[in-house]
Amino acid sequence: MSALTAPPIGEAAPRGLCTDCGVSRMAIAKACGTACQFIAPDYPAREVATHGRARDPGLGDELFFGPYRRMVRARLATPRAGAQWTGIATRIAERLLETGAVEAVLTMAPDPDDRWKPVPVLVTKPEGMAQCRGMRMGYAPLLALLEPAKAAGYTRIAIIGIPCQVHALRAIEAQLGFERISVIGTPCSDNTTTENFHTFLALLDEHPDSITYLEFRADYMVELRFADGRKREIPFLQLPISKLAPDFFPLTCRTCVDYTNALADITVGYMAGQGEQWLIIRNAHGEELAALLGAELVAEPLGSAGKRAGAVKGFLANTERAAGGLPLRRMPNWLRPIVSFLMPRIGPRGLEFARARVEMKAVETILHLRRAYPRRLKSMVPAHVWKLVAPYGIRQAETERKP
Repeated sequence: MSALTAPPIGEAAPRGLCTDCGVSRMAIAKACGTACQFIAPDYPAREVATHGRARDPGLGDELFFGPYRRMVRARLATPRAGAQWTGIATRIAERLLETGAVEAVLTMAPDPDDRWKPVPVLVTKPEGMAQCRGMRMGYAPLLALLEPAKAAGYTRIAIIGIPCQVHALRAIEAQLGFERISVIGTPCSDNTTTENFHTFLALLDEHPDSITYLEFRADYMVELRFADGRKREIPFLQLPISKLAPDFFPLTCRTCVDYTNALADITVGYMAGQGEQWLIIRNAHGEELAALLGAELVAEPLGSAGKRAGAVKGFLANTERAAGGLPLRRMPNWLRPIVSFLMPRIGPRGLEFARARVEMKAVETILHLRRAYPRRLKSMVPAHVWKLVAPYGIRQAETERKP
């Protein structure tokens, strides 16, 4: 039996705000109405069902990052070749398979004809996870594999998913009948089609087909790696963002309120890691997943430095222009190198950088919904998001409140 398979799945049903998590391709396609985070999410109820309690805005950083037991800066003592960082998420999945804790892992692998295109796969042997390392860019109906997994007789599974996939999973997991589902979440702030991503790569380098790795790092740099071994770093401020189409990032991503994947058992990201990874261990199951790595995991306390308010206010001003159809303000070319030099040194870093990113996503959500779907503000925006934007002068109108 192959270590990795890509079972056939159904066609996607037509939907409005949709990232094609896979539910619409299942026999329970009508569950989209209650499962989708872009219709009427109930984060407090989902957090209670998943973690035993909802986030406490007065406890640590839970207002920003959701319920958690602890957060650490981490890396694998021996990084895995081909991993996006050191391979923590992949290694947890490998250990689940090695120990027999799960019978299958639902995750993404690259399309054989396009390394950047994600293909949902079922991994049943530890060695299959090596093929899933690295970043993909594009929509992938991961949850549609729940039915093939169930049909194959698997009772204990793991999923490595992004927030919109995990939210839908949590809404339907009780009716699926699995004995246990382990959820390894990754943060996600923006996605796009694979075709759009190729357009972006072509703007970054004259040989885009030779790019094998891309990462937006927390030191305000984008790192590129090439097939010939070269590496290149580009400051955020020198990215050709203004040359991208207005719909490069879909409205779903611009109105997502769950960057940190608050319903996962463990979130494996990087924003607060200051050059390493950032683990948010959310519940007892998440502790079990982290413990699988034993001495392979090197963990340290998280750091925090700088002030985020200025960065978030600047983002707010640009987003107000974009949501109103106006072009983004462009920084003069002579100033870009100076600001690029200063940002990693005096800008928000560590946890403060992660808080800034979460506040930016909250600002973006409200401003774009007010423009495109004002009636959805009542149902799509949870109470904690309004608390995140309040320091920046954004207030909830009466017409934006639930009756």
